[in-house]
Amino acid sequence: MMPGARRADVAFLWLGETLLIPHLWPIVDALAHRRPDLAIDLWISTSVHEDLVRGWLTPAHAGVAVRRAPGFQNHADAQPGENVRLPWKPLLLARLVPYLSRVKVVVCAERTTLWLPRLLPLSTRFIFTMHGGGPINIDRSGRLKSVWRLLVPGVSHKAICVAAGADPDRIVVTGYMKTSFANTIARKRMERSTLFPVERPIVLYTPHWQRHRSSWWAWGADLIDMLKAQTAFNVILAPHQRLFEIDTGAAAALSACAEPGHVHVDADSFAMVDGSYTAMADIYLGDTSSQLVEFMARPRPCVLLHPPGMNWQHEDASAYGSCGQVVTRLSEVAQALREAPAKHAAYADFQSTYVQAALGDTSADAPLRAADVIIDALA
Repeated sequence: MMPGARRADVAFLWLGETLLIPHLWPIVDALAHRRPDLAIDLWISTSVHEDLVRGWLTPAHAGVAVRRAPGFQNHADAQPGENVRLPWKPLLLARLVPYLSRVKVVVCAERTTLWLPRLLPLSTRFIFTMHGGGPINIDRSGRLKSVWRLLVPGVSHKAICVAAGADPDRIVVTGYMKTSFANTIARKRMERSTLFPVERPIVLYTPHWQRHRSSWWAWGADLIDMLKAQTAFNVILAPHQRLFEIDTGAAAALSACAEPGHVHVDADSFAMVDGSYTAMADIYLGDTSSQLVEFMARPRPCVLLHPPGMNWQHEDASAYGSCGQVVTRLSEVAQALREAPAKHAAYADFQSTYVQAALGDTSADAPLRAADVIIDALA
C-alpha cells in the first residue's frame, strides 16, 4: 500500500483531460449518497483537476478523499478548469499499480487505464464508463474484454461494442452521465447573457480533433473569418478540447477571430466540456462528435460540414447525415446557417430517435444505475 494512503473500497481515476470529469463526477456523487459508509478515493493527476473536484465536495461526500497520483503536476498559474498539459499516463499508471492492486473496484473513463487489467493478473474489478455520446473508435486491443463491467449510455453503443467482441453480459446500459453533471456541483453553467450583450441566435462551431472527422484542417481558417465578418449571429468558437494537442497553432488562430460583442472564443476553459455551450447555442455548426449528440438532446437546427476527403463512413458516423443539412462546399455555409431554422422540421424526428439510441436515459437515474453496478462489484 502506498505511504499515507488508506485502504479504500473504490478508486476513481481522474488522469486524463478535464473533459472526462463530467462523465465521472455524477457517479461519485451518486455512490457517496447511496453508500456513505464506503471509502472512495479520487486519484488526481493535476492541480486543475484537484481544484475543481475539491470545490464540489460537501458533508455528504464524507467518505470521498482526493489523492494526488504519483507524478502529480501542480499548475499554480492555471485558470480554473484550464486545459493543461498532463503527466505521461503510462508512467503514472505504473506507479499507481501497488495501490490499485489492493482496491476492490476501480472506475475510469479513458481506455489507457484498461491496459492494467489487460496485461496484469489483478483481482481488482475494473469498471469502464464510456464517455461521449458520438461515434466511438472500435477497440482492437482487447482492453474492453478485460473489464468487469462496461457502462454505455445507449443501445447503439452497446451494439457497437458487442460487434467489436465485448461480452454483452458485461455491458450495462445506464443512460448518459454528463446530463446530470450540472445538478451535482455547486457551480452553474455559463449563461448566454454573460457572453453577448446583444441578443441574436447563437451559432456554435466546435470542430473535432481527429482529422478524419474534422472540418478544421480544410475549412477552419476560412470559416472563423466568415463567422467573424457576419453580424446576423452571435458565435461561439469552442473546438473539441483535444484539437489543441494536434494543432498547436489553433489557439492563436481562434484568438485572432475573437470579436467583443458577437464572437466568443474558448480554447482552454472548463465551459468547453461542462455542457455550457451546447446548452445555450441555437444552431450547431461542425462535425460528427459527441458535442453534436449532446446538442441534439434538445433537438435544434444543425449544419454538418463535409469537406473533401472527410471520411463519414467511420464507425457509426454515417447516420449523422440525417441530423441536419450536410454542406459539401465552403461557399454554401453562410446560406445553410440562414436556412437552418426553417429546415429544422425535416430533421427533428430523426434527431430525437438518434439521441434516444445514443444517449438513452438522460435523467438523474443514469449515475444511480452506475452506482448500483459498483455496489454489485463490491459484493
